[in-house]
Amino acid sequence: MEKIKEVIVVEGRDDTKRIKMAVDCDTIETRGSAIDEKTLALIKKLDKQRGVIVFTDPDFSGERIRKIITQEVPNAKHAFVDRKKSVPTKSDGSLGVEHASVETIRDALKNVYTADTNHENEISVADLNAARVINDSEAKIRRTQLCNELKIGYVNGKQLLKRLSMFGITKEQFNEALSNIKE
Repeated sequence: MEKIKEVIVVEGRDDTKRIKMAVDCDTIETRGSAIDEKTLALIKKLDKQRGVIVFTDPDFSGERIRKIITQEVPNAKHAFVDRKKSVPTKSDGSLGVEHASVETIRDALKNVYTADTNHENEISVADLNAARVINDSEAKIRRTQLCNELKIGYVNGKQLLKRLSMFGITKEQFNEALSNIKE
């Protein structure tokens, strides 16, 4: 089993259990979307000592936690699980890392990104329009496929350019991912 050096930030203990089935690691749990100052301080400390990987659920709360941590720990790494691969088996559950397969978790942890706040974006709004990932009747479907190809987590049209820039996605990577999208 692969050992992960960084501490993985997850939302809850079910996420921890599932991730530990996939890799040998340490985790810190935010205990849901109400991340407090004490937990943030601990994440900052762990980032300085070992580094952290933010691995939250692909839903609103998970994105909220990710944004809060990114503001406080800008060089944190990020792992994303595809929404379709984190669906609960029971109809009353919500999307979550705890529902992802061991292989999906391993794949996500092999494809981590670090936010690059100094990156000058090579991709423009015109490129997004041309790729039909915004302002198109099929935009949401194409955008979901693009985000899955790039392994950057799902975002809406307004946030896509920011996410591409944040993770330093080059125009070459963008075009390669587009070429893998089903028409």
